[in-house]
Amino acid sequence: MVKQNGRIVTGAHYGLKDWLAQRVTAVLMVAYIVLFAVIVWISAPQNQVEWAAIFSYPGMRVASFLFLASLMWHAWVGVRNVLMDYIKSAAIRLTLQILVIVSLLAYLVWTAEILWS
Repeated sequence: MVKQNGRIVTGAHYGLKDWLAQRVTAVLMVAYIVLFAVIVWISAPQNQVEWAAIFSYPGMRVASFLFLASLMWHAWVGVRNVLMDYIKSAAIRLTLQILVIVSLLAYLVWTAEILWS
């Protein structure tokens, strides 16, 4: 705890890290969306085989995985901040945070399985 102007200021003090994480992940996601839109516009896939061909390139798989990892991190920061702001019970908040973390990690593992299977 720190006293500031006669008031006790508490908090986790990771606001700048959260702000930066949100901006970096947003930029990565926008870059991927633009890249993906250009690829789809140029190749104009019409069936599942053509779509699979786009994702057969290792670079596209890595880019897609990084996009989804960025999305999960972006979502985690947002959901965690909402939970910290609105769920006052520490036990309920911790339970919900654990459920969100497990869900996001499961989605990320599932993404890797889909991309590399």
